[in-house]
Amino acid sequence: MSKIDTLCVHAGYTPGKGDPRQLPVIQSTTFKYETSDQMGRLFDLEESGYFYSRLQNPTCDAVAARIAALEGGVGAVLTSSGQAANLLACLNICRAGDHIISLNNIYGGTFNLLEVTLRQMGIDVTFIDQRNSDEEIAAAFRPGTKLLFAETLSNPGVEVLDIERFAAIAHSHGVPLVVDNTFATPIHCRPFEWGADIVTHSTTKYFDGHGTTVGGCIVDSGNFDWEAHADRYPGLCTPDASYHGLTYTKKFGKAAYITKAVTHLMRDLGSCQSPQNAFYLNLGLQTLHLRVRRHNESARKVAAFLQQHPAVAWVRFPDLPDDPEHGKMLKYLPEGSCGVMCLGLKGGRAFDERFMDALRLVTIETHVADCYTCILHPASHTHRQLSDEQLRAAGIAPDLIRLSIGLEDPDDIIADLSAALDAAAV
Repeated sequence: MSKIDTLCVHAGYTPGKGDPRQLPVIQSTTFKYETSDQMGRLFDLEESGYFYSRLQNPTCDAVAARIAALEGGVGAVLTSSGQAANLLACLNICRAGDHIISLNNIYGGTFNLLEVTLRQMGIDVTFIDQRNSDEEIAAAFRPGTKLLFAETLSNPGVEVLDIERFAAIAHSHGVPLVVDNTFATPIHCRPFEWGADIVTHSTTKYFDGHGTTVGGCIVDSGNFDWEAHADRYPGLCTPDASYHGLTYTKKFGKAAYITKAVTHLMRDLGSCQSPQNAFYLNLGLQTLHLRVRRHNESARKVAAFLQQHPAVAWVRFPDLPDDPEHGKMLKYLPEGSCGVMCLGLKGGRAFDERFMDALRLVTIETHVADCYTCILHPASHTHRQLSDEQLRAAGIAPDLIRLSIGLEDPDDIIADLSAALDAAAV
């Protein structure tokens, strides 16, 4: 197996003699065949190939294959956004009347997806604190529980998931562990190696890295034994009437989950990524290994500066030796966490606003994990749909500020933060 730096550059696309060196954009909705039988066999899933880009497209498939290789999975599918990836990852095995368990420290948009939208679709959700005991977590499981959802590094609290622990808990109850690996990326953590079963990404973040392309991805490890829990997962383990009685686990084996996501959910819901966006994403992936390490290196310098500044009340960043998440980081992300941290200032909400308004290099924006250093106040922005009780339950303090370190010189970032803190104090 090639090392991960090489996979970033080469996986998923191998040009032959006279083929384009760069992955081509196959900007076509449909594909030509010579006989009716050829087309029919594709619709019956008897052959692999392309017939409509809502389901599969050669450009998108090459990029998905690269991500699958980076994560060590058997297959992947690109989606229109990270939100779509998490939605489809759940809907692929859940239906009305089912139940999901999720950690409560997840990104606010995902929290709302589970808490509001999935509930409206008849799927119940229980949120748990990762600090709860095994017995308390076990009590949340029901006969209809279909998955346990978590984030490798929580957004915005940057808490590290104890992947082995939660994989063991999920598997003891016959359900897969689904992990959003957006912040860590496979450069710093490959959740499948610690027992996770499905990985999702907002490819809009570090994967793209330049703030140009919204997208998502679902990666299947191929490790979860759906047939061992066939009664719990009839969508995978019983005949699908929409494909002439085909049973995914019997037809596709380890690739059953990801095949169903493509052939069923993409067919019916159409949350596909465009080939042009996949092309941009591919360019980002080629430098992912370089950028993630630089983001993290710079973030360490910035976090050390903020930790000693008199106007800063606290800093949460797993790479700091005294951070409560540092021990888990050394286990699961020994090379470093990411470029995102959170902090609180001593002056209250008004001071926060003056500080953010005084920034010149660092930008206020609803984004994170790209080449620009950016900042926001989650309680006012990304998590504003949550009540104060929900914010506290998710570990988000009213003074929490999320800071994402970009690719600028870290000394320039520190200088801008320092000047803004001084200006806010006046």
